[in-house]
Amino acid sequence: MSAPDAALDPLLDASTHAAGPMRAAVSRLADAEDAVAELDRALRHPGLGFVLFFCSADYSLSALSRAFTHTFGEVPVVGCTTAGEITPRGYERGCIVALGLDAAAFSVSCALVDDLDRFDLPEAQQLVEGLIDDCRGRPPDPSEGVERRFALTLLDGLSSREEQVLATLEAALGRIPSFGGSAGDDNRLAHTHVYAGGRFHDRAAVVVMVATRLPFEVFTTHHLRPLDHKLVVTRADSETRRVLELNALPAAEEYARLVGVPVAALDAATFARHPLAVRIAEAHYVRSVQRVNADGSLSFYCAVETGIVLTAMQSAPLLEQLEAVFAGLVERLGEPTLIIGCDCFLRRLELEGRDQLEAASRLLGHYGVIGFNTYGEQHHGMHLNQTFTGVAIGSALPRGD
Repeated sequence: MSAPDAALDPLLDASTHAAGPMRAAVSRLADAEDAVAELDRALRHPGLGFVLFFCSADYSLSALSRAFTHTFGEVPVVGCTTAGEITPRGYERGCIVALGLDAAAFSVSCALVDDLDRFDLPEAQQLVEGLIDDCRGRPPDPSEGVERRFALTLLDGLSSREEQVLATLEAALGRIPSFGGSAGDDNRLAHTHVYAGGRFHDRAAVVVMVATRLPFEVFTTHHLRPLDHKLVVTRADSETRRVLELNALPAAEEYARLVGVPVAALDAATFARHPLAVRIAEAHYVRSVQRVNADGSLSFYCAVETGIVLTAMQSAPLLEQLEAVFAGLVERLGEPTLIIGCDCFLRRLELEGRDQLEAASRLLGHYGVIGFNTYGEQHHGMHLNQTFTGVAIGSALPRGD
């Protein structure tokens, strides 16, 4: 657990937004019932309309489900398990961080996709239309076109269905901007879950539609730059995201040769330092390695298939790049009330390896970021790796409203 500022006011740490349309709270209590009760004390107010949480997989999920249902009652609650939490203190582990949205400032509706394998365009269109209609039936009044919408998606991070689900959903969302993250499990790569409707689900997704008159911007960024080195996927199992051969050689051996370490030394930290990407048009989209398998193949977090060309990437200064992105958001929106962030856990591993985690935590805390470390990020229908994606929400209505 990271605590870069031990002198931080514990009241501010419990609720960074004690007034206004958004409140943030964190609990580090190990008992699920006690933790949810602490969140409730920080978030509860008469206008509370929606709760979003991100939790460590160390908690008893059945106990958390009972506690959320009993404590928040009719208030909708959505969330997921993580590979690390982003709290008012920055990067942490082993806790629950939550946001409460005021019904007077946000119209929120959510839906569960409980069968990712059969999710198709007609179902996506029906889902999106239902979310929009449900938001229209809630305050604030969207008259005169002053209300705008964005969508948040949370998916099972080990489902291997993100690309198909997101592409289908994006076709139905049209011009509504979207972002999100894939649930984690504290780097165990065993079981990841999303939460909706009073319980946790695997092989499922949650879609949250948010309408508000406050200014906001959905964004994504990464700090990686292409090198000249290329790897051709010459044999892959696209269904399981497994690459068996790179450049017609065993995948793990060829990747290890590229990065200059023995196959036995390949681990998550190595994958974080030496990412690969596929080029689409003029942009590079990272395809991060998840693990080495016993047969010498490599499993990936994103879609891979035979014939694609992977480009080796190198890191630019991560913190400088992220601070520039935040500064741009402030310039366009004013000082944000909140940034909901989905940050790849491999970025966190890179920061840990460079001994920059505390500096990163201070940066995230300064700009009011609340969120989690993911097993994949989502932006406008794309499934991404080693990126930071999210939404920045301003504090003042645009002029003329």
